[in-house]
Amino acid sequence: MLSQDLARYVDQQRSLGFKFRVQHILLRGFVAFAEESGDRFIKSARVLTWAALAPSPEQRRNRLLTVRRFALAMHAENPRHQVSAADALGHAVAKRRSPYIYSVDEIARLLRAAAALEPAGSIRPTMYGTLFGLLAATGMRIAEALALQLDDVTTDGLVIRETKFQKSRLLPLHTTTRQALDEYLVARQSLITADRALFVSVAGRALPYNTVRMIFLQLLDRANLRGANAGRDPRIHDLRHTFAVRSLEQCRHDHTVVARHIVALSTYLGHAHVTDTYWYLQATPVLMSQIAEAGEALLMGGAA
Repeated sequence: MLSQDLARYVDQQRSLGFKFRVQHILLRGFVAFAEESGDRFIKSARVLTWAALAPSPEQRRNRLLTVRRFALAMHAENPRHQVSAADALGHAVAKRRSPYIYSVDEIARLLRAAAALEPAGSIRPTMYGTLFGLLAATGMRIAEALALQLDDVTTDGLVIRETKFQKSRLLPLHTTTRQALDEYLVARQSLITADRALFVSVAGRALPYNTVRMIFLQLLDRANLRGANAGRDPRIHDLRHTFAVRSLEQCRHDHTVVARHIVALSTYLGHAHVTDTYWYLQATPVLMSQIAEAGEALLMGGAA
């Protein structure tokens, strides 16, 4: 019975657009474990026993939460399915790496280094300069940029189809960004290739991520940015963080504008939840200072 419930649950998740690969593997393991004990319904004790078999606290918590979501769906159909408490194995420890926020000069140095790539006169320097410039100017994910096709460039902006959460979105472009992209397209269309990828190698093939990362490390060297993040290398993904933080900093002195802007920024970045965008406030000293000042003013006003 649990196997049948799982099959229906997986079909439902995939019909909503989720790939649901890792979750399916985990849930198959749990269902096999539960059915070996003769369970026909999800039991909290069995969930905790199975989750505890994972080798690390993070994996144990992930097992628990994955089965808990399954149990919630099944409990809605039949209350005999038990739902474990989300904190039954403790709370998650936040381990999100602090972002590196590039300065305007650092981004300019990276793009100049890209423009100097060999072979001179080929599409390579133009392509990498456009790719990293587009990441800095739009905050899109590198995977989204590498998945772009020529047909995704429209008069209204870029159509982002290969997103982290399988939700397509339209990305409007600033006039200067669009101009730089159009200049690259002239060079791109001169290549004789059947590949429709927007960003391609000199040979006319779509770029793999590992190649792009290797070139990025070379550019960090040339821009004198290796180890700039407290001894660690800044990442490509930090261009996205920088875009988000600089965007929020434009909304200083008005908390209502910040609140509205965060909602718009969340949509633009393709976040699944607006709370993911609020995380950027902690990386924005200007806004954090204003939040502290507003809190102090509120406190002093209340004391008066």
